[in-house]
Amino acid sequence: MPVTAAIVAVATHALTDLSWTEAFLVGALLSPTDPILSNAVVTNPRVPRTIRHSLNLESGLNDGLALPPVLALTAALDTARGSFNAATFVVQDIGLGLAFGIVLGFLASLLMRGAAGVEHHEIPPHQKALYALGVAFAIYGITVLPPHGNGFIAVYVGAIVLGIRRPDLRASFEQRSEDIIELLKLGVFVVFGALLTFGGLFADGWAAVAIVAITLLVARPVAVWLSLIGTRIDWPSKAFMAWFGPKGIATMTFSLLVLTRGLANGERIFNLAALAVFCSIVVHGLTDTPGVSWIARRSSGDLERPS
Repeated sequence: MPVTAAIVAVATHALTDLSWTEAFLVGALLSPTDPILSNAVVTNPRVPRTIRHSLNLESGLNDGLALPPVLALTAALDTARGSFNAATFVVQDIGLGLAFGIVLGFLASLLMRGAAGVEHHEIPPHQKALYALGVAFAIYGITVLPPHGNGFIAVYVGAIVLGIRRPDLRASFEQRSEDIIELLKLGVFVVFGALLTFGGLFADGWAAVAIVAITLLVARPVAVWLSLIGTRIDWPSKAFMAWFGPKGIATMTFSLLVLTRGLANGERIFNLAALAVFCSIVVHGLTDTPGVSWIARRSSGDLERPS
């Protein structure tokens, strides 16, 4: 992710008149990959297990890892909030968010166990799923109260803690989260799509097209190949992982967050990210089936066979 963000930021600064801070914000927005748009790849048994596991793990972790730099860069560009203090941001937003997430996630894992003991019967899976969803809202609401930690970071960390300590809650939520995910995905796509205009997407002209091309064809491949130096993964697998890093829900959500802050160049930054997402949806959607067929033919015999 840092390699991807840095390459995109350098390209953005070189091709547009955006400042370095704004350019790195574009890089941070375009660094995470989307587990939903890559779902057809990571769940296909024809794709070797090593590749599926790597892409799934990456997309599952990088949303939360991209959030702090997006928030920090946005705060640094938000003149309405006064001067940006990096130390305060680290201590208050990241530090308190991390602390609240760990503590509240741990307490939530204990509370459900106590409730089951009082009622003397096993709590149904659907109630466990609702409990996990309620915990997320509770963690966010408590964290944003004084002294004002970051609710997004707290929920992300709290979910990890709760999932590790309570596999039963994690399993119950996973089995019943598809409808919630589809509704949230639909909502993000509707809001995001309603804000797109042809003129806005290409407001920076060929520079915007070049930034998208560099994001998908240069930044992602270079980052993947550098990250896999020293591993025994063969070149077809590396090439497959380098290509299938679609931009989607995370970039959309973070871009909407940037747009709502009223930054001087917030709309331009949003449009650059939006064009990358739009192009990614098209090209990755068109290439997932042939890509899976290609890697299935090129996989070595020691990788997982199709089931």
